[in-house]
Amino acid sequence: MDNPNFLQTAWYLLIGILFVGYSILDGFDLGVGTLFPFISKGEKERAALIRSIGPVWDGNEVWLLTAGGALFAAFPLAYATVFSGFYLALMLVLFALIFRAVSLEFWTYDESRRKIWTATFAIGSALPSLLFGVALGNVVYGVPLTEAHEYGGSFFTLLRPYPLVVGILGFSTILLQGSAYIAMKMTGNLRTKARTIAKRMLPVTAVLFATTAAFHIITFSAQSTNALFWICAILFFCAIAAGFVALSKEKDGLLFTATSLSFALMWGCAGSLHFPRIVASAGNSVPITAANAASGDATLLAMLIIALAFMPIVILYKIFVYRVFKGRIEV
Repeated sequence: MDNPNFLQTAWYLLIGILFVGYSILDGFDLGVGTLFPFISKGEKERAALIRSIGPVWDGNEVWLLTAGGALFAAFPLAYATVFSGFYLALMLVLFALIFRAVSLEFWTYDESRRKIWTATFAIGSALPSLLFGVALGNVVYGVPLTEAHEYGGSFFTLLRPYPLVVGILGFSTILLQGSAYIAMKMTGNLRTKARTIAKRMLPVTAVLFATTAAFHIITFSAQSTNALFWICAILFFCAIAAGFVALSKEKDGLLFTATSLSFALMWGCAGSLHFPRIVASAGNSVPITAANAASGDATLLAMLIIALAFMPIVILYKIFVYRVFKGRIEV
């Protein structure tokens, strides 16, 4: 397996950062959407939940679009394999996200059918929360690849035990992220319920992470000596512990920071074990890596210059938006 050069490694890391940003930012509003019909009681509480994510949810999804576009430009072979091989699963995610967006608008204005839009909003949030993790699990665990680096399996190939465990872990983390956000943004009954859910999801997420990590290390024993993985894993459990401390001291902002950090460290564990592979292969076929899937160095360099020039502007804009809409929301 060829070692990637500086530009290929830089884009591997940048795309990883974009996925981390998407997971943290869209993770909390996917979590809010999944919890929406269960944590709220009455239309006033549900309206407050929608107000909490209304100004930011669509901007959060831009991170996913940017990550997909960057993957297409920097590693076109990996993009083609993933999007063709996972076509049905990705179409399910796409339609779920469309229904989720539509449900947000119609819930506000179509008062006579709010029960329908409540259900579609929850389903449209829960389905991507699960399938994103399943997709990542397949990419890390390995998929059947032909000699031309084309996907050689079926839809049901994606539903193996390891990817499903990763999907459940991702779903759990998104519920934790959503409950932490609700606790930080809400008051009264909603805040109390969110803190209760977060208290339950913290140990569940820790156990699922330990199970997934053990599954991976047992399956790929050669990767058990990866120092960066163990550092990220230890820091992950430290972040979970910080979440418990934040709950005990009723520091909701610290709780959200801790859950966000745990999400980022999960990506750190996956990236440290996976690098330089982008799509691992099942069997004896050659995996898709940052070296054999990359665009030319001239393209990567031009993109890197553009990214370094404009990403700080995007980050500053996101900080500005969240500062404008900061503070708790009254029911």
